[in-house]
Amino acid sequence: MIPLTMAAIGETVTIRKITGKDEVRQHLAELGFVVDSTITVVSKMGGNLILQVKDSRIALDASMAIRIMI
Repeated sequence: MIPLTMAAIGETVTIRKITGKDEVRQHLAELGFVVDSTITVVSKMGGNLILQVKDSRIALDASMAIRIMI
């Protein structure tokens, strides 16, 4: 497993694990980041990611993205 920040632009990946405190994991789950779901990296800017999750695009900063393991 590697952190989401290591994924390439345009790559579609499957979430394997989400680390961090319960409230952080709950917040990510509310945004659609749940284990076994697929997401696509749309772009990266300064360590921040724009991700396609289902029918939405969501921006995550590096400190949140590094908690998502793929």
